[in-house]
Amino acid sequence: MAFSKEMVEIADKLRQSNHEIILPHNAEKYADGTLANETSHESTKNKIDDDLIRGCFNAIKNSDAVLIANFDKNGIKNYIGGNSFLEMGFAHVLNKSVFLLNNIPDAPYTDEIKAMQPMILDSNLLKIK
Repeated sequence: MAFSKEMVEIADKLRQSNHEIILPHNAEKYADGTLANETSHESTKNKIDDDLIRGCFNAIKNSDAVLIANFDKNGIKNYIGGNSFLEMGFAHVLNKSVFLLNNIPDAPYTDEIKAMQPMILDSNLLKIK
């Protein structure tokens, strides 16, 4: 959720190209400041209380693809965190397309990301068909 503003901007651009978008739970609230920056991560309690992991799985199940907005974070270029990695895994197992906004990061799970064969967009949303 650290990049909620960017996710909302990307969603708006994709909607202009007639894509239907499902953003992560509360992304708009983080982006507009309704939820404070200190709570910009989804706590274990929130994940349980709001059943966020199952909700995410169901959204992916009912979608054509996932787009991972992987920006630089924590000193890691094109960072992909645990939630995004999990979402990629769900999409892959469900035979959905996986798009990465930027290149694959250098991470302990880089081989797994490569095995999912995501399409790298190089920040060009027009590559999504």
